[in-house]
Amino acid sequence: MESCKALLIQFQEYMQIEKNFSSHTILHYTKDIESLFEFMAEQSISDLRELEYFDARLFVSKLFDQSFKRSSISRKISSLRSFYSFLMREGVVEQNPFQMLSLPKKEKRLPSFFYVEEMEKLLNSQFENNPIGQRDKLLLELLYSTGIRISEAENLKLEHIDFVVGTILVYGKGRKERYIPFGRYASDLLRIYINEGRQNLLTKNKKDHSFLFVNYRGGPLTARGMRDILNKIMNKAAMQANIHPHMLRHTFATHLLNNGADLRSVQELLGHSHLSSTQVYTHVTKDHLQKTYKSFHPRA
Repeated sequence: MESCKALLIQFQEYMQIEKNFSSHTILHYTKDIESLFEFMAEQSISDLRELEYFDARLFVSKLFDQSFKRSSISRKISSLRSFYSFLMREGVVEQNPFQMLSLPKKEKRLPSFFYVEEMEKLLNSQFENNPIGQRDKLLLELLYSTGIRISEAENLKLEHIDFVVGTILVYGKGRKERYIPFGRYASDLLRIYINEGRQNLLTKNKKDHSFLFVNYRGGPLTARGMRDILNKIMNKAAMQANIHPHMLRHTFATHLLNNGADLRSVQELLGHSHLSSTQVYTHVTKDHLQKTYKSFHPRA
């Protein structure tokens, strides 16, 4: 039988070429599968065909003992199911020991978001009038005004922007396309950055590519670089909480619903395949309304 490592490489190629998974998703799958390999080494299991349902249950039990979150355990089980399904398809194994495992119930946790006043404070932060400042201000505005994922922002290109219609073309999970409108603020910042800041960074570093967001060396800005930028913006605004890109996505959805947007439209804008993924925001808006009621109603 081929080594575990060689099979993992084949699975990575399958995810990248056939499934069109993002590099971020492939990395998570890889880490989950490598944790199984570590478990197999501890249990003196050298062959993936030797792993049985009992072993899979023991693996999950150890994850609980190590205080992994239920959501992380669910993800690992899903990753390993997919890996073994691939191995069955390739004729490497005859059974999927993870298929019959039930996923742990997820903890009910509401997504964190910024209130309107907090978002205004962030957007009104002081940005230097130079290429880097123009880029950083646009990044914050675009993530909030469109609700796109950080991986989607990372892959945005100039040809994806339509100034006439006022939309951007986004490739979401599984390379699914969707068009998202952007407002006047984002439009103004896009024009300034593309014509001035971005062009300056490319010319200065003798680079030529169509990615929208550019680092100081003129290359495409990575998702990690974007996260660092957002944290610096938070520090400048003297706000306590750590920002993460998904917080802006949560804020986008919550503010739309708080102002009367219908759930189906928000689902389409976010690129959710299932309405249940979007419905979590209705709980956020209910919580917001309840806090408002308790704060301002004399009989509350």
